Amino acid sequence: MSASEYWPGERRSPVPAEGEVDESVLDDVVGAVQPEPSEDTEDTEGFEEPDFDEPDEDDDEDGDGDDEGAEEDEDTADEAEPLLRLAGHAPGDLEIPDDIAVLEGTPVGGRRGVGIVAARFNGDVTNKLLESALAELERAEVPRELVTVMAVPGAFELPLGAMALAKTRRYSAIVALGCVIRGETAHFEYVAGEAASGLQLAALETGVPVAFGVLTVDTLEQAMARADKGAEAVRSALEMADLFGRLRAAAKAAS
Repeated sequence: MSASEYWPGERRSPVPAEGEVDESVLDDVVGAVQPEPSEDTEDTEGFEEPDFDEPDEDDDEDGDGDDEGAEEDEDTADEAEPLLRLAGHAPGDLEIPDDIAVLEGTPVGGRRGVGIVAARFNGDVTNKLLESALAELERAEVPRELVTVMAVPGAFELPLGAMALAKTRRYSAIVALGCVIRGETAHFEYVAGEAASGLQLAALETGVPVAFGVLTVDTLEQAMARADKGAEAVRSALEMADLFGRLRAAAKAAS
């Protein structure tokens, strides 16, 4: 195609020299970006936006200042708000059909040996946990001579202590007690996470139930308010020990 030939619809204009701007192309671009003014456009100089915070007098027909529509909107907004739920455990028990065999334990003590591994760090809290744990063992009629308490430096050492107690095979269950309080660094996450996973590993490797009685809280006040978790950990440990005993008895009877 020569310089004198054009595609259909192309504007026939001279080619600009190097460094020059094609004014026709510039006009097209400006026209596309800036729309042409409408004939109905009025002068907006001095125009003030209405105050939308003030109610419109036309909407209040009876003149008593009440806006029924606004009240309806508020009621609708209240209904649309999601209901807030408090944190906690969901209530309810397992519902198992009568024709299914069930194995479950009860938190009874008797002549079962129980090992308690307790962290000395945050001792004020751990002492409360230990106190509630020993009181629960007494209620379960576990003799004092069958209870052993192993003290370790902190929550990070709880898994090793629990595994050492479990490997002696002298205890039907192990209870781990400690407290980790969140600080300004990531230390909390490392200690709390490793304590939980390590205690689970001790139970899985030895087959001895290990109850998690370690508080992971934000403040000392929260820890003191949960000092009864020591008793809860004891009940969990005794229940699992009783369950394992029933399982062994059932397996022996089946053979």
